[in-house]
Amino acid sequence: MFETKRLQIRRFEETDGLDLFNYLSKPDVIEYEPCDTYTLEESVKEAKSRSKDDRFLAVVLKENYILIGNLYFNKSNNDFNTWEIGYVFNSDYHNLGYATESLLALLEYLFVERKAHRIIAYCSVLNQPSFRLLERVNFRREGCFIKQAYFKKDEAGNPKWFNTYAYGLLSEEYFK
Repeated sequence: MFETKRLQIRRFEETDGLDLFNYLSKPDVIEYEPCDTYTLEESVKEAKSRSKDDRFLAVVLKENYILIGNLYFNKSNNDFNTWEIGYVFNSDYHNLGYATESLLALLEYLFVERKAHRIIAYCSVLNQPSFRLLERVNFRREGCFIKQAYFKKDEAGNPKWFNTYAYGLLSEEYFK
């Protein structure tokens, strides 16, 4: 789909299962995701599913073709040209600028190619690296939803509710 200086951002391929497993099997990577860690078999199935899903993009290092993360984007169910984004990266590649580089490329794609009016993102208030990333690429924190959702339950089966920050970026802010 597009490239940056160090990254190729492309559609998933059916053969991406092992690389997907290399990060979706890590508890620290999926801590704030709506899933448990993946097995290799589940990762292979997920790669096949994502290869048919335009909402997911694989982030691949140009130098060695290793898939190190993924981006997500989806048009909101309204007529206002709003897009929601998300991202997950292999923790072996954190703090190297890859998430920032790929997110900036995705923003350019959505604002320039898709003519997005607004892009939104959500993250747990406990996920400091995620909200710092959003703020680094000029998203504005618009609010905090208290006990908005839960993905996991405790030992007694009770929901583990979490608070969520809401972020937004308008096209006029992006092109400023």
